[in-house]
Amino acid sequence: MARERSYPEVRDAVARLCADYPDAYWRDKDRDKSYPTEFVQALTDAGYLSVLIPEEYGGAGMDLGAACAVLEEIQRSGANGAACHAQMYIMGTLLRHGSDEQKRRYLPGIASGELRLQAFGVTEPSSGTDTTRIKTRARREGDFYVVDGQKVFISRVEHSDLLLLLVRTTPRDQVDKPTRGMSVLLIDLREAVGNGLTVRPLETMLNHATTELFFDGLRVPAENLVGEEGKGFGYILDGMNAERILIAAECIGDARWFIDRSSEYAAGREVFGRPIGENQGIQFPIARAYAQTEAASLMVDRAGELFDAGEACGSEANMAKLLAADASWAAADMCLQTHGGYGFTVEYDIERKFRETRLYQVAPISTNLILSNIATHVLGLPKSF
Repeated sequence: MARERSYPEVRDAVARLCADYPDAYWRDKDRDKSYPTEFVQALTDAGYLSVLIPEEYGGAGMDLGAACAVLEEIQRSGANGAACHAQMYIMGTLLRHGSDEQKRRYLPGIASGELRLQAFGVTEPSSGTDTTRIKTRARREGDFYVVDGQKVFISRVEHSDLLLLLVRTTPRDQVDKPTRGMSVLLIDLREAVGNGLTVRPLETMLNHATTELFFDGLRVPAENLVGEEGKGFGYILDGMNAERILIAAECIGDARWFIDRSSEYAAGREVFGRPIGENQGIQFPIARAYAQTEAASLMVDRAGELFDAGEACGSEANMAKLLAADASWAAADMCLQTHGGYGFTVEYDIERKFRETRLYQVAPISTNLILSNIATHVLGLPKSF
């Protein structure tokens, strides 16, 4: 059906693993709002969450294209890679900017699954996507940083050992550029929770293990500073390009799941004595979703190629995420319409995937902010804010 795909052996292996976790498994997890521990452990044991970690630290040492293939196939199977996808891209900040000692200390454990680094603390209640206005502050006291503040919409904290945290080490009004004065700290959650860090779960329409974090005098060893103090904003941008490309690959997987389900249903569902798939009113939306998905997939591939070549890819990563998220949302809407009333029933899994893929119009960066970035940084238009 689709054009020839890259990394066929990786894709086939991931698909076989996902077959052990059918729709009913995810339906139960969604209903109970529980974490898919068994699935994440299986991915870990198979080495799929460490594909980007260099071999010297126990990983597979593969490129971003391979990681995209893993996540796309997870989503196409009907599973939800959001339970663990951050394990792939968060460690990039540590890998690129951490000290040799930090990399030796943490990366082998992350690769083996002994440690989980899949929580990323950036968003705050008052700043939203305006990251330069974060208020969580870390002040240096001898050999420690003391952290005070609040983060919100932070996923997987309760299922992670480590948290990568963006803080202000110099107030915004004391730096010459708003992007300066922010730093990255690696937080050991096993020691922090209850000792200056309070975690409060947030109930949402998605099963994302989302939480709100409160920091009250949390003491973090100064050796847990990643890179140089005050340069943290640039460090997280490196990870954000990978994040956007990987999540774009997930959206492509979602879109293909919706298209597969719609095609199968339309071919077999009979109304007025014939399959509804004979009707152009059903055929054309499925075909359009397919064309839109294939086009978006090419953009994801392009962004991944640039990233792996070490070239600038910020605009391409943003466009890949924008186009893939739009393709998955359009395919979701088409799939629900194709199934009619049955699409709203839990047993068909469409309403679950419908909710899950809707997130990517908002996160990890909103569609409107991407359009603003393209307008100003690519087209040279004046900033609107």
